[in-house]
Amino acid sequence: MAEEFKVIVFTLAHEEYGIEVDKVRTIERMAPITRVPKTPAFVKGVINLRGIVVPVIDLRSRFGLAEAEATENSRIIIVAANELEVGFIVDSANDVIDLTSDAVENPPEVVGGIKAKYLSGVAKFGEDRLLILLNLSEVLNRSEIIQLEQFGA
Repeated sequence: MAEEFKVIVFTLAHEEYGIEVDKVRTIERMAPITRVPKTPAFVKGVINLRGIVVPVIDLRSRFGLAEAEATENSRIIIVAANELEVGFIVDSANDVIDLTSDAVENPPEVVGGIKAKYLSGVAKFGEDRLLILLNLSEVLNRSEIIQLEQFGA
């Protein structure tokens, strides 16, 4: 029996991606980001989210895509990864859809220039849409999480 799950759909460089709803805490409008020295380039800094300091990662930069200016559609998706809350800057977050495990296939080696290790799969939905599902444990690998925890404390 195929498992059903809900996915938040967001865009990056005109491609659609998904994160399972149960890993998403909240979706926020862009907020002032405080830069933190000596962090990887894709770590944009931290935001104060209702009194909690949350590290923010630019997913375009993380995946080696061309950077883009924030627009009124840009969002910060706050996800929970190993007891740590982290914000992902995305071009837009516009949908929640239901998927079944049957619709998800293993990712090809490279999808849109993004290494397969960052992806958990590719889902077919709708008439001819493909959704790239993120593998959060690789997007935030162990050593980076330790680094981020240091200024989240």
